[in-house]
Amino acid sequence: MAQITVNGEKQEVNAPISVAELIKLNNVLQPEMVSVQVNEEFVDRADFDTTKLNDGDSIDFLYFMGGGAYV
Repeated sequence: MAQITVNGEKQEVNAPISVAELIKLNNVLQPEMVSVQVNEEFVDRADFDTTKLNDGDSIDFLYFMGGGAYV
């Protein structure tokens, strides 16, 4: 077991676990639109399957929202 922090909340997972597996485990909405940071470093989408998480890692699922100016 490994204890990690996901979006600011402690979570226990079976190690080893990949970023892709964590996305599924957390039922992330629109996984094709999410960006992931591990310990404040962005992970390339191509590496989600191969990037393994370690005990104590901090993971953030981020969605970038576009906006416009109201004139």
